[in-house]
Amino acid sequence: MRRVPPLLVRRLRPDAIVPRRMTLHAAGMDLTAAIDAPVTLAPGGRAGVGTGLAIALAPGYEAQVRPRSGLARDRGVTVLNAPGTIDEDYRGEVIVLLVNLGQEPVQIESGQRIAQLVLAKVEAADPQEVDELPPSERGVGGFGSTGS
Repeated sequence: MRRVPPLLVRRLRPDAIVPRRMTLHAAGMDLTAAIDAPVTLAPGGRAGVGTGLAIALAPGYEAQVRPRSGLARDRGVTVLNAPGTIDEDYRGEVIVLLVNLGQEPVQIESGQRIAQLVLAKVEAADPQEVDELPPSERGVGGFGSTGS
């Protein structure tokens, strides 16, 4: 696995857990809740859950907040805006927007792994307005236009 420049992590509270990969080749680093009291997500409910961490990314990178597959499978809890983007210049607390798509209430507790953080290279582009776009095989075909 290619290593990128270091991800700088600052604990905003003493119980915050620095993100880490659970296996050597895992793409994501686990994010853990760092909250004063448990948060209960009712079915259909959502909440921003703090991690107690702030980060600084290397130039040209973003951090993507993604669901943890086990939490989604077992409890129906996922990241509401998946993947959530943390921009290179953001320095505030990393907050995970969780939603409960399951049938039962789910309690989130401090120290619980709630999401994963994946770093991604960002290519900057300057939009250029044109009168016509170059043709493509697909053209203007939208949802479902290439088959089921």
